[in-house]
Amino acid sequence: MSSAQRTHFCLNNPKYTIMVRELTSEQAIALEDKYGAHNYHPLPVVLSRGEGVHVWDLEGKKYYDFLSAYSAVNQGHCHPKIVGALTEQAKTLTLTSRAFYNDALGEYEKYMSEFFGFDKILPMNTGAEAVETAIKLCRKWAYEVKGTPENEAKIIVCEDNFHGRTTTIISFSNDPDAQKNFGPYTGGFIKIPHNDIDALKEALQDPNVAGFLVEPIQGEAGVFVPDEGYLTAAKEACTAANALFIADEVQTGIARTGKILAVDHENVKPDMVIMGKALSGGVYPVSAVMADNRIMDVIKPGQHGSTFGGNPIAAKVAMAALDVVKEEKLAENSQKLGELFRERMNKFIESTDMVTLVRGKGLLNAIIINDTPDSSTAWDICVALKENGLLAKPTHGNIIRFAPPLVMTEEQLHDCCDIIERTIRTFEK
Repeated sequence: MSSAQRTHFCLNNPKYTIMVRELTSEQAIALEDKYGAHNYHPLPVVLSRGEGVHVWDLEGKKYYDFLSAYSAVNQGHCHPKIVGALTEQAKTLTLTSRAFYNDALGEYEKYMSEFFGFDKILPMNTGAEAVETAIKLCRKWAYEVKGTPENEAKIIVCEDNFHGRTTTIISFSNDPDAQKNFGPYTGGFIKIPHNDIDALKEALQDPNVAGFLVEPIQGEAGVFVPDEGYLTAAKEACTAANALFIADEVQTGIARTGKILAVDHENVKPDMVIMGKALSGGVYPVSAVMADNRIMDVIKPGQHGSTFGGNPIAAKVAMAALDVVKEEKLAENSQKLGELFRERMNKFIESTDMVTLVRGKGLLNAIIINDTPDSSTAWDICVALKENGLLAKPTHGNIIRFAPPLVMTEEQLHDCCDIIERTIRTFEK
């Protein structure tokens, strides 16, 4: 038998065997390069297994995961409770579409309502789908409740936002890679600077503004944390203008920042919350929009939906994922370890010229590398971190985002900080 093959015995009939070719990392990368669209630029590592805060590549090398699939794997890789919920439900019923009721969706909707304190949820699959759903809800509410003239509704968004890559969402992006040559673009959006309450108040003077869509912390832009009190003032300004405050918590939600939602740091209740990523613990695509009846009731049959949205597997997986957050006190752990991480990095910054700043909340953090955004230094550091057993990814050139699974221990965090500091030291001139 070739060393590039392994034997699998058929469980139903052990006398039959299946020969499976084992890929090397180099071969797996070559397959993606040849047969897949080149819409991502991954680090050169091919992962084949994950458990908790660790992942392993095809050759068996072990790494700390410091990205968590962009905060989708807050509960750790392959959490047994979440995987168990998926596999158990998959044995009985996977999909009905919303043409019929199923016995899991209502239970899930009640769970979500009680967990987050909203009257209703609208279930979808991905974060971008949920953002699109919120946009539609906001516009429909504006026409049918606020009384905005038809086709005149506007939604305020922030510069340097990231809400997804659909044609509507990229229409209000200012990332040239996301936007160039994908026009014509969708209108109806007003862009203002993030963390600028005066700009928001000025934009809200337009009577046709229906809502304000904002990330409580801008993740993809480099973990930009707004000033204390900004979210409170933004919600108050929206309420005064009869406009909806819409929080995109796809990346910042589910305990990532040290609270269940990032808006909870200021005790703000948005008019709508957009959820995704870690709502499933990373084992299945699950997203949702949450709102009270005064908003959600504008949607009637046939006006919005999804074949897979609200399917039984998604319902069971999401409930298990949220159970894990509560039972394992992941928000509290994120808060504690986040403070420890920033303390370590701030101390490190005092002794190196390679890093100028660390910022974040909970275990959503970023460090700023002392080089220009168009340099390769942050990328090169991430490649070196990979060689040293830690996976992270640059964003916006000279920024490295660090977001490990929230099940990490204090001892593991210190080990990771040692790796980060030791690796960056090798780049000092």
